[in-house]
Parts: sequence; C-alpha cells; structure tokens
Amino acid sequence: MPVNKPEPGEPSEIGEPVAARLAEFASAFTLDSVPEGVVQRAKLSLLDAFGIGLAATTSDFGACLATALAGLDADGRCPVIGMDLKLSPRDAAHLNGTLIHGLDFDDTHTESVVHTSASAAPTALVAGIMADASGREMLSAFVIASECASRIGAAARGGFHDKGFHPTGVVGAFGATLAAGYLGGLSLIQMTNAQGIVLSQAGGSMQFLDDGAWTKRNHPGWASACALTATAMAKAGFSGPAAPYFGRYGLYALYTADPDAVRAETIIGDLGSRWEMSHVAFKPYPACHLVHAFADAALRLKHEHRFSVDDIRAIRCLIHPSEVPLVCEPESTKKKPQNAYDAQFSVHYIVSAALVRDRFGLAELSDDAITDPEILQLCGRVSYGPDPESGYPDFFSGVVEIELANGTKLRHREQHNRGTAENPLSADEIRAKFAGNASTVLGQPRIQALEQCILNLEQEPNLHMLTRLLCSRP
Repeated sequence: MPVNKPEPGEPSEIGEPVAARLAEFASAFTLDSVPEGVVQRAKLSLLDAFGIGLAATTSDFGACLATALAGLDADGRCPVIGMDLKLSPRDAAHLNGTLIHGLDFDDTHTESVVHTSASAAPTALVAGIMADASGREMLSAFVIASECASRIGAAARGGFHDKGFHPTGVVGAFGATLAAGYLGGLSLIQMTNAQGIVLSQAGGSMQFLDDGAWTKRNHPGWASACALTATAMAKAGFSGPAAPYFGRYGLYALYTADPDAVRAETIIGDLGSRWEMSHVAFKPYPACHLVHAFADAALRLKHEHRFSVDDIRAIRCLIHPSEVPLVCEPESTKKKPQNAYDAQFSVHYIVSAALVRDRFGLAELSDDAITDPEILQLCGRVSYGPDPESGYPDFFSGVVEIELANGTKLRHREQHNRGTAENPLSADEIRAKFAGNASTVLGQPRIQALEQCILNLEQEPNLHMLTRLLCSRP
C-alpha cells in the first residue's frame, strides 16, 4: 500500500479542519473499511467510465485533443484509452478524462451534480501507473476521489452552477488531488498543501452553454491534470494555502453564489462510514442528467397512450427554476440545436427526439438527427414552466404534459431520475451499456476480458492487464 505516514513531529491536524480531515481520510484509507456493496458499485462506475471512453475514441473532439497533446509531448510513458499513443502523465490524464466525459454519458453524483468518475478514473489510472500500484490500490484511489468530490460538491447545494462554474471541473480537481496524494504516498502536511495548491488551478466555466463549445468536455480531464501537478508540487515541498475551502478567498467564497449556506458537516460528517458512492447515478441517456426524467416521462406517455407524433399539439415540461438556465435557455438554441452539445443540454430536443425516434442514444446526436425536420418541428411545440414539487437538487425530476390535437391532455411525472439509488439501473444494464459502448471499437472477446479485469480489479497484482486491454488500439 502507499505510505502516508506523518513526518516526525508533524501534527495530525493541520490547516483548516476540513482540509485536514480529508487528508487524514485519504491517508488512512483502506478498502477493507468499505462495504462490499459500495466496492461493487465503484467497480461498475469504472466499467461504465472506461466503456464510454472507448466509444469516444472515434469522436472529433477526442482526435483533436489527441493531436494537440501529442504535439506537446508524444514521447511519454502513460497510455491513452483505446489509442496507440503514450503521453506524459498529465497529458494522458487530460485526454483520458476528456474521452470519459466528452459524450456526456458518464455517471453523476446527484446532490453535487458532479461527474465524479470522469476525473476520478483517469487520476486513479495514471497515478496508479506512476506508482506501479496494484488493482486494489487503484480502486481505493478511485473511491477516495469519488467520495471526496461528491461531498465537496454537495456542500454547495447547486451554488457552483449558480455562479457560472461547472462543478465537475472545479470540485473534481480536489477529489482527484486526494486520490493522487494517496497513490503518491504524500504525508498529511503534503496532502493538505496539495489541496491548497489545486485551489489556484481548478476551474471550469459554463460559457460553453451559449454556443455548444467543446470546453466542458475537457473539464474533468484538466481537473485530473491539475491534481497530478498539485500533488507533485506538494511532495517536492511547495506550500499551498492552509484553508482552501473556507478561507477568505477559498473555494466556496470564490466559486459559489451563497458561501454562507455551505456547511462543513456536509463534507466531513460521517466521513468513512456514510458512503456517497451509493448516490452516484448511472446515465441511461447520453445527455445532461437534468433532462433524463423528461425523456423517460415522454416515452412512458407515448407507450401507454399510443399516440403518434402528428397527434401532438403542444408539450410542456415542468422543471425546477435552477435547472432552467442549463437546459431550457436560450430557447433559440434549445429548439434548434446547432450541434450535439446544444442538443444534449436541451429539454426541448431530448423530448422531441425521444418521441420521434422512440429512443434516445448516441445516434440521436448525429448531424442527421439534429437537423431532422420532424424532430425540429416538434421542438417548436415544446415549452417549459416551474415545477414546485421537483426533487432538485437531491434528484432531477421531470414532468411532461402533452396536449393532443383532439383536446386530450396527458401528464406524467418522473420524480427520481433513472439511474439513481431510488430508481437504479441494474448491474446487468450497466454491463450491457459498457458492452454497447466498447463494441464501437473492440471485439467481443476483448470486451469480455476487459469487463472481467475491471470487475475483479482488486485481485490484479498490477495494472499491466488493465492497460493492455484498455489502452491500445484494437
């Protein structure tokens, strides 16, 4: 196991209590203390993340970033998901995180609205390779990153989004830093310093929403790269602010809309005994998690009442007001997406595409789908309003009301978005999703071997088998 013992004379609690407690949690972490159900869920999250990363290797954004990073350093030693390419550790983590998150198909911790695995998985993989870690140690690092990021994000209660920051990029950097520090054997004071250092590196603007730009896709990858940088600096003796979370210019003061509402207890309360990994939701659809309930509600109404798209006069979606700026506005691009990212963040589009095509998958994000006249015509009939009974931010609820041409009015509510602990995807469904995503580039024998490797990761003596199956061209 990594060595995280205090240095001689080093205090057990340094800096602000939150940073110190997170450092202690990561330093003393052992997978033996984690309930078996949580461990199994963590492995399914890794399986899901790596399957999505493989599917993204055929994307334009993946190829573009690979070219850019190879131009900076093509002689590294860290492999990249599904590519015959080795980069420096930071660049490999950057690209791997971007591949995992770029299709917007990766899991989300519901309360924090953080895609935890998108920064946790690339960090655990690359930092694990650097440390010559075992599969058990890599899995431990993944749990540390996911657990800490979930709690740090949940404390803000949606405040990052309200201030215009993407919490996956901002918060993911802190969870990833604690994971990298664990694998790197940082001492307590080094682990605390690393959290302070990464405060000056973490970021992620929501400006991409205005035009569907690609920047969101790389936020968790950049968070992972920042985490590796911060831990290396801290291990070398570089000092960071002692109060990265609740300091005068700390995380919550600068990055959230209402820092006074943030409670430290949300972060460190029952840490190590209550597991947020249980509240990480798997995505059934490749789109923003906020719109999934609407797709399910629309398809439920269509299947139950057997109407055709031509029968629809109007559609109204009821949504929590805090979600409106992300998936309902500006309506000009929500009703007529200019690209796949516009579509993935449009309640108008996902409901219309699901009703027209009776499904919503990666095919519904193709250029043919986004310009489909039937889908766009239906988008024009979609409106939205407030949902006073929404479960946001604990759940991403959705209500769809459909008025038919004959005057019939239909309504369905999905209170708990599918994939959450309250409305879960089964292990078989997650494995099927992995196989479907991986099959875009891998053959069945290799898919099965990779699945077994990940689902038995704690038994692997090193990461050689995982990287051979995951990180080479088919």
